[in-house]
Amino acid sequence: MGDDPSQGEREIGWTLAQRRALIILLVLFFGWLCYRYATNRASVADPQPPQGARASELATRIDPNTADWQTLAAIPGMGEKKARAIVEYRERVHAHIPTAVVFAIPADLQHIRGIGAATVENLQPYLIFPGDPITQPKDRTP
Repeated sequence: MGDDPSQGEREIGWTLAQRRALIILLVLFFGWLCYRYATNRASVADPQPPQGARASELATRIDPNTADWQTLAAIPGMGEKKARAIVEYRERVHAHIPTAVVFAIPADLQHIRGIGAATVENLQPYLIFPGDPITQPKDRTP
């Protein structure tokens, strides 16, 4: 345990020159990561299209007043939990008022916990409500 500075460097396992080289490499790598992050176009959110990519493949739209939870869960962006919540809410309302139209307009879906205006907007191309015209799938011939 002498006062030899080279002995202290060897205890760490890295010489002073090696530590400097490592710090330089880490700074260069961090700079490169920052540059990649700043120029990455994927980090900028693209606006969503008005309809999903496969919306035209649906033969008909789904009525949330009559559909079962499995059918509703098949809608992109719906999921099983929201689909079950819609059916449970509909059944609760029908228990009190059997002839009620629970979902007369798309905004009525917002009564379900976890469904807000953005979700309703995303689901609207896949759903039909009383009074909506039934849309046919688009002709996909060129």
